[in-house]
Amino acid sequence: MTTRKPSFGFSLIELMIVVTIIGILTAMAIPSYQVYTRRARYAEVLAATAPFKTAVALALQQGFSPKELQNEAHGIPSEPPATPNLASLKVENGVITAVGSERVNKATYILKPNSDGSQWDVSGSCLKNELCEA
Repeated sequence: MTTRKPSFGFSLIELMIVVTIIGILTAMAIPSYQVYTRRARYAEVLAATAPFKTAVALALQQGFSPKELQNEAHGIPSEPPATPNLASLKVENGVITAVGSERVNKATYILKPNSDGSQWDVSGSCLKNELCEA
């Protein structure tokens, strides 16, 4: 009489079920991951506006008119930092406009200060794409 050794391992159907579950979880995770990476890239654009916001707010508090506030005037930086996610950043009449690169779908971030620079109105296509918050 031969005794049968117990087999240790997985059957083919068990392996197929595990592969299917992993495939479903991956299909659900990829879109979320893409949104997460796009937001992380756009955070660089938002961070690049910080020195410009500070300079505009200081100039407004010193009594300069928003019409006087341009790049390279009254302490406002002339150039934004070079980053792969920022296409352009400019200040015109106190309004800061940042445009993202192709990596963030050229989303725009527009900051308009109130009269003394303490409050900022946020607009642009970044709101529509949920890349920035108002």
